[in-house]
Amino acid sequence: MSPRVSVLLPVRDAGATLDACLDSLAVQTLADHEVVAVDDGSTDGSGRVLAERARGDRRLRVVTTPALGLVSALNRSVAEARSPLVARMDADDEAHPERLVRQVERLERDPGVDVLGSRVEATSEDGRTASGGMAAYVAWQNGLLDHDAIRRDRFVESPLVHPSVAMRRAALVSLAGYRDVDGPEDYELWLRALDAGLRFAKLADTLVRWRDGPERLTRRDPRYAPARFLAVKLEALERGPLSASRPLVLWGAGRVGKAWSRALAARGHPLAAFVEVDPGKLGQRIHGVPVIPVDRAASCQGALHLAAVGQPGARERIRAEAARLGLRDEQDLIAVA
Repeated sequence: MSPRVSVLLPVRDAGATLDACLDSLAVQTLADHEVVAVDDGSTDGSGRVLAERARGDRRLRVVTTPALGLVSALNRSVAEARSPLVARMDADDEAHPERLVRQVERLERDPGVDVLGSRVEATSEDGRTASGGMAAYVAWQNGLLDHDAIRRDRFVESPLVHPSVAMRRAALVSLAGYRDVDGPEDYELWLRALDAGLRFAKLADTLVRWRDGPERLTRRDPRYAPARFLAVKLEALERGPLSASRPLVLWGAGRVGKAWSRALAARGHPLAAFVEVDPGKLGQRIHGVPVIPVDRAASCQGALHLAAVGQPGARERIRAEAARLGLRDEQDLIAVA
C-alpha cells in the first residue's frame, strides 16, 4: 500500500539544519508517511546524514543525484513519490508534529481543495522571530486563508510559503511539475495552477517553522531577486488580463508604481495614466504619462487598473475607492506589488 502522503525534500549542503528537519518529520503524529529526500550533489556530508537516518527509519527514502539544481530535485522527488498526496519541506525548516495529519485529513475530506498551505512562523538562524520585510511578508501571507483571498492577491507576492504546502500529486503532474524558469519556481507554479483553475486554501494553524538565514536560496540566488518576481508576475498577467487590448491605468506613482511602469513599457504595455492622491504629483507627467486624481480614474473607458501601492492598508483603500467608481475587483482592478 502507498503511504498517505509523500514528503518532497530536496537537499543541498544542509548539514547544519538537516537533523532538526528530519527530527521534526520523524515525530509526525501521522506515522503513515514517506520522506523522499533527493540529495542534489551535496558536498558537506548531507548525503551521509541521509543514508544513516534512512537505515534507522524505512520511511525515509534517499535518491542521490549530481548537482542539477532545485527544480530538477523537486521533479525527481515528485516522480519517486508513491502517495497521491505530496507535502513540500525544505531541509532548513521544521514541521509541527501535527502538520502532516492536519493537511492530509483536510485534503482527504475536501476534494474541492487541490493546494493546501498553512500559516508559518518565520525565525532567524538563532531562533529569533523574523523582523522587517520578512515579518511583514509572513503576516500578509498568513492572512490569506481561502481561495478567493489567495487568488485576488496573487500578483502582490507569493501567497503561499513553499515548504508549508501539501497538494494532490495528480494536480502537480497535470501542470507538468516545476519549471526551470529564471525566477522563483514555486511562485511561478502557483500562478500557473491558478490559471488552470486549481483550488487553493490555507489552514489557520501555524504548522511550519520557516528558518530565514543568509544562506537560504531566496537570499542569495538571483532567481529570487525582486526583478525576477516582477517578470514572473508580468508573464502571468500577459496570459490573462494583459492579453486583451485595454488601456492601462496604474494607481500609485511611488517606487512600486514606477517600477511597474518601466517594466510594463519594456514589454510593450504603455500606460494611459497614473492615479495619485499626493497633491504634489497631480497634474505632472511621470514617464511621459499624466498623473490624475482618484475621481478621474474611471474616465479611461474600458481600462484595466493596476493597484501598485505597497503601504499597509493602501490596497484596501484603493479597492474601496475603485468600487465606488464602479470598477470591478479582479476584472477592472488588480492588485500588484
